[in-house]
Amino acid sequence: MATRGTNDIADEDLEPLADETARQAQKVVAAYAGDADECRMLLSMLGIGPSHKVD
Repeated sequence: MATRGTNDIADEDLEPLADETARQAQKVVAAYAGDADECRMLLSMLGIGPSHKVD
């Protein structure tokens, strides 16, 4: 098992992205993705995939 380096951040120390920051990141990923499937995969990997909010 790999040991933690000095630059590693614990999960509990991570803060959620602001909605606007996530939206900007989604736009950049969408602009560079080759197709819709790749875009969905990349957004999912980054944890900023589209949300399914019901109002």
